[in-house]
Amino acid sequence: MSTRTTVVWVPDWPVVAAVRGDQVEPHLPAAVHDGRRLVAVSALARAQGVRRGMRRRQAQGCCPELVLLAADEGRDVRLFEPVAAAVETVVAGIEVARAGLLLLPAGGASRYHGSEEALAERIVTAVAQRTGHEAHVGTADGLLAAILAAREDATVPPGGSRAYLAPRGMSELAHAAVQDGLDRQVGALVDLLGRLGLRVLGDLARLPDGDVQARFGALGAWAQLLARGHDARPPARRRPETDLEVACELDPPAHRVDTATFMGRRLAEELHALLMEHSVTCGRLQVAARTDEGEDLVRVWRTDTGGLGGLTAARITDRIRWQLEGWLTAGALTRAPDDPEDSHPVALVRLALTAQDVAPAGAEQGRLWGGASGGDLRAHRALERVQGLIGGDGVLTVALQGGRDVRDQVALRPWGDQTAAPRPADRPWPGRLPEPAPATVLVEPEPVEVRTSAGAPVRLDERFAMSGAPATVRGSWAGAAERSVVGWAGPWPLVERWWAPGARRRAHLQVSLDDGSALLLSWQEGWMCEGAYD
Repeated sequence: MSTRTTVVWVPDWPVVAAVRGDQVEPHLPAAVHDGRRLVAVSALARAQGVRRGMRRRQAQGCCPELVLLAADEGRDVRLFEPVAAAVETVVAGIEVARAGLLLLPAGGASRYHGSEEALAERIVTAVAQRTGHEAHVGTADGLLAAILAAREDATVPPGGSRAYLAPRGMSELAHAAVQDGLDRQVGALVDLLGRLGLRVLGDLARLPDGDVQARFGALGAWAQLLARGHDARPPARRRPETDLEVACELDPPAHRVDTATFMGRRLAEELHALLMEHSVTCGRLQVAARTDEGEDLVRVWRTDTGGLGGLTAARITDRIRWQLEGWLTAGALTRAPDDPEDSHPVALVRLALTAQDVAPAGAEQGRLWGGASGGDLRAHRALERVQGLIGGDGVLTVALQGGRDVRDQVALRPWGDQTAAPRPADRPWPGRLPEPAPATVLVEPEPVEVRTSAGAPVRLDERFAMSGAPATVRGSWAGAAERSVVGWAGPWPLVERWWAPGARRRAHLQVSLDDGSALLLSWQEGWMCEGAYD
């Protein structure tokens, strides 16, 4: 559960990047603000009482000569790239957690350089010589311990991360919130834990796993994992191999699929020759086109396994043809109605192919029980053959998307298509069913009868209040047998487009039965069985 991790940290990087980008004198106290509060403060400003989270007027009251700079994540990432490149001269492959913070597995790198202390010295020297920035390096078991060790230029002995973290305050969890939007959630969790009397990481680490999961959810389990010196996942190494791209201009512009596919065939042969020349494979294939109206179209397809033979020129051409059919034949590209040339279809003026996730041939990570079998490869080839006969949309696969009920969260897309879901799953969806999701969702919901212990039907009124506690459930999935309810949760009301005449009003109810099964029920003028839990 824990990986020996080395963290490279450049202090106050948003301020450092802003000062360099705006060419501010380095001897002046500076801070970065997002329009509401300060998000980063330089050491000179902290010495005069300025703190992160202050409002602008409060900070200027503490330090009148404070230079305020606007936050810009793009600038921070762009100016941090030379630091990442300097670290890669010492270690091949790193993970940029955020601008100013790098992660890398310490095992192989420390053995190569002799020790973890020697690795840290080499990294600090490389960053200073190549960029002029001061970097701090720390090594420990687990992400949180490694980040805190980097802030102290320390090395925590193997197996000592839990004891190292135990006396530290719960607010230290904020340093591990490297994902976008996670810092606010962690801040709310730290505040809740403090009000419950859990003020140091050791208190959280000693709690039973099941109780933490049940009370605080996935975020609490993540925090407990870090407090124990473990990792949610090991660092993902950034590969230095660059993408391979081939492109051509279509002159005259291509209005027809066969014309564009002919040029695509040439690009497919060129890209396959490049892959063979460099002895590499790619995990994803990007097909990009530009129309005569200046619109850029991009679609990414996943490639199968199988080394250099896994992506031939013919298979690349198939994917190009499928995409061109979707863009040209299916009417995805149309001119505006008021266009004076609306009688002419939209044409493509440029076509490009990019091999992404490039890796040396034969370097694919095998499965837990070995590599892909011949049956797997034959299944991949069969699916591709079917797609080649009936089109890319002829074989569909399921992807998770945002939604409120179990059916809204299912999106169908062509097999191998790597485009994002129509509705992002990480957005807030008020009224969404709580986890876990049912293991089986019925193709068509089946009507059920829910009754109280007195035999009266359970109904919901206009305010979604139940007429009584559910005691029995009868449905056709069990041969119309009546099952006793031993536990239930809900109901969870859900009203969509309440302002419109055709608003959908329904509620969900989870019930566990005496035979050990659990069901997801929905109410909309009657009870329906939506799915079953394992």
